[in-house]
Amino acid sequence: FVGADLVLIPAGVPRKPGMNRSDLLKINLGIAKDLVEACAKFCPGAIIGLIVNPVNSVVPAMCEVYRRHGLDPKKIVGITTLDVVRANKFVHEITGVKTSDIHVPVIGGHAGPSILPLFSQDPAGAKIPKEMIPELDKRVQDAGTEVVNAK
Repeated sequence: FVGADLVLIPAGVPRKPGMNRSDLLKINLGIAKDLVEACAKFCPGAIIGLIVNPVNSVVPAMCEVYRRHGLDPKKIVGITTLDVVRANKFVHEITGVKTSDIHVPVIGGHAGPSILPLFSQDPAGAKIPKEMIPELDKRVQDAGTEVVNAK
């Protein structure tokens, strides 16, 4: 990947039952660091998209790695599309609209209350009664833990 303009890094291990985000960070931080160090050496101008959990902690740490190499830390971004997929699925379950026609933007982070689905920005999501939104927000925010616990 010498000279690449974009590098996507889907790396690390998934969270297992009984494992908290701190445990996951200890493992995945080392994996991400090795890959980001390689990018700093072989493609220092590239935008680096990290798909590594816990992304809220890994991205800032990798920005510091880039900064120490004299590179622009704004070239490191986290990718959390999974929250969008979950929000879209939950809107489908409530409205019956096909998931391919639902596009709920999700902003913020990728952990608990930092996840903010913007249901009102999607036509199907906007039809959900306002009193259901807080519970739906919570469901999207807790979906990762729900999946881990189901294992």
